[in-house]
Amino acid sequence: MTSSKILFYFCLSFIFGIFFSSVIKIPQSLLWGFLSLGVLLIFSQFFLRKENIFLIGFCILFLVLGISRHQAVLFEIENNQLRQFNDSDQEITIIGFVSTEPDIRENSTKLTIKALSVSSVEDGPLRIEGKVLLTTSKYPEYQYGDSLEIKGKLETPPVFEGFDYRNYLQKQGIYSVMSWPKTGLLGNNFGNPVMKILFSFKKKFQETSRVFIPPPQEGILEALAFGEESNISQDWKEKLNITGTRHIAAVSGMNITIIASLIFSFILSLGFWRQHAFYLTIFLLSLYILMIGFPASAARAGIMGILLLTAQHLGRLSTAQRAVIFAGFLMLLMNPLLLRFDIGFQLSFLATIGLIYLQPIFYNWFKKIPNPKLFPLRTVLSATLGAQVFTLPILVYNFGRIPLLSLIPNILIVPMLAPITILIFIFGLAGIIFWPLGFFLSLPVWFCLTYVVVLVDWFSKISFATLFVNVSWIWLIIAYLILGGLIWQLNRKKKIVFLLE
Repeated sequence: MTSSKILFYFCLSFIFGIFFSSVIKIPQSLLWGFLSLGVLLIFSQFFLRKENIFLIGFCILFLVLGISRHQAVLFEIENNQLRQFNDSDQEITIIGFVSTEPDIRENSTKLTIKALSVSSVEDGPLRIEGKVLLTTSKYPEYQYGDSLEIKGKLETPPVFEGFDYRNYLQKQGIYSVMSWPKTGLLGNNFGNPVMKILFSFKKKFQETSRVFIPPPQEGILEALAFGEESNISQDWKEKLNITGTRHIAAVSGMNITIIASLIFSFILSLGFWRQHAFYLTIFLLSLYILMIGFPASAARAGIMGILLLTAQHLGRLSTAQRAVIFAGFLMLLMNPLLLRFDIGFQLSFLATIGLIYLQPIFYNWFKKIPNPKLFPLRTVLSATLGAQVFTLPILVYNFGRIPLLSLIPNILIVPMLAPITILIFIFGLAGIIFWPLGFFLSLPVWFCLTYVVVLVDWFSKISFATLFVNVSWIWLIIAYLILGGLIWQLNRKKKIVFLLE
């Protein structure tokens, strides 16, 4: 057995350990039992001389490592110093700085604060670090890197019906919230200077687009360019849900992996060599993630997209699956809460797996569909189906709806996402540098966005476009077991046919 395959099994065992610890509480006595069994199997290799037993022993150790890593994070959350001030009657003073881009809403602003010290009436200043999510008024406006003095009461994030807001924040390292505190500016030289430049560019870009592009097109523009839904009305969010195109409003793994695949195919169609197309696509993908401010969700999606491109470049299915599992291992090692509470991570992971295993199958099925260089319909259809089929169960489980007609609007919209996104950034840069050129380029941008808006609006009005369902996690597991079995069977038949030929 090769070393890469052994590493693949170790990483997979670690991921399963985090999964088991996420769904059930594993007592320490059972954990010690697993650890002892793993060590026993490893040492038995010296007597039995069987490689499989040795490998199983190490897999059990990595399973225990995954469980322990998840439990360690839960222990850190439970004993977080800042969290100890939650739900207290006393008002506290926090000194900290704005650690991410402010989230400006219609009537408020959300600020993520990196606390540096905390003081109360009873205790003097204490050097306590942690993150706090503030809900404040829109004015005065604060920017990334601003140092603030904040006075108010900390609260534990609530859990809403149908949405676990507490766990949603916990995966971001936020265990405390504060509503409408008193704030004062102390300085503005904190934070990463590179991120400060990126957020400043993004703000100018948004100001430019809002001058030239009216809603709802402007909201779709910001969603495509930055993965932000703040300028999309609730009515249009519902239309995107009904048509199964909500993924275009997020920098998700599903979106990034499909766009990366399409850009790669498009560059090849222009006559570039495969190696040049590979490096140029990675450069464009990395530049895009940097330009939107390098959010964690986009970074994870970008990693998955780059891995998929690497697999396509090398032309090896086994390399792709092992690279994706290894990437998942590294991400979960840093933050094990992603596996259960971050749907963006789940979609990134599953969309990439779908493109690896299902796209080649669909591509082979659609032999009669033309695949011209300028509009590779066969590639687009197989990529869209591959990602959508593999992400459908998790979407149904989380949102309780099956978009019955989603394939049609996705086939009509997804091929346009890469060129529209590129055109949007050219327009934005032009508008920042030279206003008249921005106005000229806003016309084709508006036309392309109107194409998306009209399609979504039309399909959302079809009465049977979506089916509402309520499924349990057991259904989710069964669905992926069936999918896995079908993929295994289809690939097995493909190998048999290949051998017969």
